[in-house]
Amino acid sequence: MPYTIIEIQDILKEKQKPGRFVHTLGVQYTSACLAMRWGADVEQAQMAGLLHDCAKHMKPEKLLEKSRHYGLNISGAQKRNPFLLHGQVGACIARDKYQITDEAVLGAIRWHTTGRPEMTLLEKIVFTADYIEPNRNKAPNLAQLRQMSFENLDLAVYEILQQTLDYLKDGAQEIDETTELTLQYYKKLLKL
Repeated sequence: MPYTIIEIQDILKEKQKPGRFVHTLGVQYTSACLAMRWGADVEQAQMAGLLHDCAKHMKPEKLLEKSRHYGLNISGAQKRNPFLLHGQVGACIARDKYQITDEAVLGAIRWHTTGRPEMTLLEKIVFTADYIEPNRNKAPNLAQLRQMSFENLDLAVYEILQQTLDYLKDGAQEIDETTELTLQYYKKLLKL
């Protein structure tokens, strides 16, 4: 029998560091709020938000090992920075360990880090919630992004992608090409 949201919260509270767990609850809460605003399934949003970082605690070598175990395609950027794999590995863990069979929830977990072109509504919600949840405080223009997320979700996704890429480029950090493709998709969609 699948786990309940409360049971998964209890498990994650033991697995995650306190700060990560607070973030996890923030993403669960924000995902539910955005789901109510945009007419998505609130329970799906809560579950995806709750499990979005269920593989984040893994060390790089463990993420690579799990990726191979699950038969995931690993890009060059992901080999060099296995942290980028935590969404994909997390979706597999959500399915195998937490018995999540809902493909919509698994997709939202999988794509919450990089995004992807043509994201579903639930995927956009969790992607956005991860960035704007109440415990985040370092991103520029966060108050504007939070408001935008409730007014124009596609524009909020675009702005988050742009800020993420700017941050990664400024820090000379590895960029997953999926994020760049996703930015181009939403730029074209929004005619920017």
